[in-house]
Amino acid sequence: MASGPPAAINRAKTGSFLHPLAEPAGARYAAVMIAHTIQLALAPVFVLVAMGNILNLLSTRLGRIVDRARVLQQRHGETSGSEHDMVVIEMRTIDVRIRLITRAIRNLVISGLMIGMTVASLFVEEMASYPLEPVAALLFVSAIALLMWALVQFLRETRVAAESLRIPEQYLERHRGKL
Repeated sequence: MASGPPAAINRAKTGSFLHPLAEPAGARYAAVMIAHTIQLALAPVFVLVAMGNILNLLSTRLGRIVDRARVLQQRHGETSGSEHDMVVIEMRTIDVRIRLITRAIRNLVISGLMIGMTVASLFVEEMASYPLEPVAALLFVSAIALLMWALVQFLRETRVAAESLRIPEQYLERHRGKL
């Protein structure tokens, strides 16, 4: 016959009255914590999506600036006098714009890497039960600071571009009044 007490008596002694097919409490807790961690990681991932859009915009602007620089480099050898001076002035402006955009791109990429490390640290913290909250917070705040600095550099680049593209007064024909 049976060599030990029935299963119901064993569960009563251990305090475990779960259905035999039910999952253990530890597995349920782990699943809930993983779901919570995924929820926490979503905010940084949305920031990554926004950063990707900004990077796309900046790389498009950089491409157009580089194309203009190539045209000006060709014209540099073909011009002289005041026309040559105008080419040099525009090339200097383009040089400033390229530096600002490449710095903004570099800061956005570093910021994106820090956002990725934030997400990774949230998962490592959860899976290894190692306290990484201060690390995740520092990474996230640093990433947002770099994102903001990149946006400031982008703003500076657009200001330089707008200032260099001022339409000369004679073309505006203000003496004609409202058209």
